[in-house]
Amino acid sequence: MNIWTVANQKGGVGKTTTTVTLGALLAARGEPVLLIDMDPHASLTSYFNRTPEALEATLFDLMSNAQLTPALIDKATIEVGQNLYMWPAAMELATLDRQLGSREGLGLLLKQLLDKLDGLYAHVLIDCPPVLGVLMVNALAACQRVLVPVQTEFLAIKGLERMLRTLSMMEKSLKGQRQVTIVPTMFDKRTRASIDAIRELRQEYSEQVWPGMVPVDTRFRDASREHVPLPVMAPLARGVQAYEKLLEMLLPVEVSA
Repeated sequence: MNIWTVANQKGGVGKTTTTVTLGALLAARGEPVLLIDMDPHASLTSYFNRTPEALEATLFDLMSNAQLTPALIDKATIEVGQNLYMWPAAMELATLDRQLGSREGLGLLLKQLLDKLDGLYAHVLIDCPPVLGVLMVNALAACQRVLVPVQTEFLAIKGLERMLRTLSMMEKSLKGQRQVTIVPTMFDKRTRASIDAIRELRQEYSEQVWPGMVPVDTRFRDASREHVPLPVMAPLARGVQAYEKLLEMLLPVEVSA
């Protein structure tokens, strides 16, 4: 089971878009995919037009329940497309550390939860909040690869430095090394800012940055308004084609791992 965490400590860089698009592309290959919304603001959950307060169970219930049952997992699992499923977020996730207090292994709750799935999904994609805390720690501890979307502009690149420092610190305490792939997003070839940013990314992080980039594509916004992944709404969109190229780079590595 491939588990990828989509993370960046800066908001607005395309984390949810990356999670939804890659998830939909993987699902279209006929393999079951689970999307996990770790953000208390529930952007991924809202993308699929779900309201956390109206749901029977959420990720919070799964992570906070010491007596986890298959029935509870089923309640929290929402089908959002063909071969595509989601564990939705809830505002209560923001209080997880306070509510569980000194419970042992607080940073490994999600990993332990995913271990119970017993290969039910071929791929799991985790959408993180833009804050270093127990939720991001759980997401990083559970995955084999970290995808870091970075908007191609100056401030986003400065934020990338903080995210990579966080990953470096966590590698010392987490078992196993996680592969890090920087994904340039919102690239606009018409602007000097984007061109300079992509050049800096490739110079500073040549070993970690994906050689391609995800272009600015207004159809991502259109798809979110319709609550469907862009690969479903417009499979030939240039943004979709970019993420397909990203998958071509990622999957051979994951399959052979």
